[in-house]
Amino acid sequence: MKKKSVLIVSGGMEIGGIERSLLGLLNAMDYERYEVDLQLFSVGGELLKFIDSRCNILPEIRVCATMVQPIASVLKTHPVLGIKRAVTKIMTERKYGTDDAATFALLAEYWHRCVGSMPKIQKHYDTAISFMWPHDFAAKNVNADRKIAWIHTDYTRANMNFQQDETVWNCFDKIAGVSDEVCSTFASVYPNLAEKLITIENILPEKLVRAQAEEFVPNDMDTSEKTVLSVGRVCHAKGFELAAQSAKIMRDNGVKFKWYILGYGPDEALLKSEIERLQVGDCFVFLGKKANPYPYMNACTVYAQPSRYEGKAVTVREAQMLGKPVLITDYETAPSQVENGVDGVICPMGVESVAQALTDLLADESTQAKLIQNCGERDYSNRSFMQVVYSLL
Repeated sequence: MKKKSVLIVSGGMEIGGIERSLLGLLNAMDYERYEVDLQLFSVGGELLKFIDSRCNILPEIRVCATMVQPIASVLKTHPVLGIKRAVTKIMTERKYGTDDAATFALLAEYWHRCVGSMPKIQKHYDTAISFMWPHDFAAKNVNADRKIAWIHTDYTRANMNFQQDETVWNCFDKIAGVSDEVCSTFASVYPNLAEKLITIENILPEKLVRAQAEEFVPNDMDTSEKTVLSVGRVCHAKGFELAAQSAKIMRDNGVKFKWYILGYGPDEALLKSEIERLQVGDCFVFLGKKANPYPYMNACTVYAQPSRYEGKAVTVREAQMLGKPVLITDYETAPSQVENGVDGVICPMGVESVAQALTDLLADESTQAKLIQNCGERDYSNRSFMQVVYSLL
């Protein structure tokens, strides 16, 4: 029987939640039934080597690669695109500002103005999947009988030209959200697209996660004391400054702990400045970028995610997969991540609330044991959702 052809389009395979979710999807595919091509805008990243060898990774399209490069370097290699991006940046920031919400506008405008300068993929596919927003390239430069776009975030937090963005989403036959809550918030922004929505939760490579978790014991993490770990991009959405402010309350109340931050991002200097201002530097350790975060998850006492908003945080699922007590804030999609009091704790999004909830969880070994046991009895890989994926291909 002839295999069905599938093209998956995404940005790259750097360390990140979307990238790990993509890895899980690629490694769960039935390669006896599907011929899968992967088009990355930037062919590289720490996770690239873990992709199933039966997946055909297409050559990088150099013009597309410029979209993940700094404007200064693009001006040297592709001056026309560089000028377009520079002008777009100025105009968009004047209209929408420079905060996290306005980042959506900037990315959307970059692709809207530049996708016409990019080559079309000539091969025809049965199905094309655009796994990372913005979806302009798959919408306009890919030829396929069916097209599916993925949602990984809460679009109620965006500030951009929604009408223009909707024209791109309309090019897709189905729109897959990583949780029911993600689909619901998306539909509140794009009610005309509600009928296209379907839930496909993050499919995670459980065997790889568990194997990597046992690769080493971190020597830069002191497990003789109670430890809190947070993993993610250091940016406004992740709420790491809440961690700093909560840590001050905890330290002032005599709680003994060390909070480890694993990741990097644009707000790292701001976070370190806040930690210095609050004089809680002795409570924090910055681990930086790690290709393998799982031994650190394995070693921590509690995994904490003090986010302002999430689609469905892959790191929370991975921590649960490894049987760790998890504490998250009550962002919009939090109930899709944690069953409060059963396989994790959801606390109100406030400094005092986070400090109290974390203090209680660190001190309560019986609750920790219950959460660990319940996590161990659940399947967080979501491989059953592959049947939903196959129904769309």
